[in-house]
Amino acid sequence: MKPPTASIIEPRRLNPDSRFRFRCGKDLPCFTQCCRGIHIILTPFDILRLKRRLGLPSTEFLALYTEPQLLEKTDIPVVTLRGLQQEGAGEPACPFVRPEGCLVYEDRPASCRYYPVGTATLAWKGDPDGDAFYFLVREAHCRGLAEDREWTVLEWRNDQGVDEHDRVNAPWTELILRKRSFPGALHWTEKAKELFFLVSYDLDRFRRFVFESSFLRRYPVAAEETERLKTDEAALLHFGLRWLKDVLFRPPAQ
Repeated sequence: MKPPTASIIEPRRLNPDSRFRFRCGKDLPCFTQCCRGIHIILTPFDILRLKRRLGLPSTEFLALYTEPQLLEKTDIPVVTLRGLQQEGAGEPACPFVRPEGCLVYEDRPASCRYYPVGTATLAWKGDPDGDAFYFLVREAHCRGLAEDREWTVLEWRNDQGVDEHDRVNAPWTELILRKRSFPGALHWTEKAKELFFLVSYDLDRFRRFVFESSFLRRYPVAAEETERLKTDEAALLHFGLRWLKDVLFRPPAQ
């Protein structure tokens, strides 16, 4: 989640054992305020969980709830959650938030799970987690940071269930970090961007691409894995990201 301009990012790197205080609940006057004026970049696993929760094909979910954009400094195509202007409210809000809370809480995006903790990685060094660190975001409206409930970053991660998100998204994160390490003048072709977007976000259309084209003749896959890809979306995403890595970062032929 890209914090609003009123946010303050503490100039201190946190590690898994770093401690902070935070509690969120309906009894706090700021409840759901962090869901307004948002800029959330959705990950592939976010899309997979949300579109499954809503019972929508990925293409339809993307059209209804997201905005496409290019990631700053990398020219990589990503999507952000489209804000909804609600009556009587100032800034657009998450389309899934209501006064009583989040309608898709069990399947909320990873950025929402981490809040008020942020996570970042400086550069790719062959290990997608090698340079990761955390930071704390303080927003003027948030009263939760004044509460007495204390956490370590690791405890917060476990409580919010981000491990599965980070595990599934790790190959995608690695692709972005590798692209970020390229010289600024070196850009992907439009076809490469299209393939990255297809695999990352439009998983139903990617499945059709795999099974209704000559894909499997050009990129052989074991019979057992082929059957799994027909029904297991997480397996299809993992396969697609592995294929993308091979296509986008294949070493030049000697």
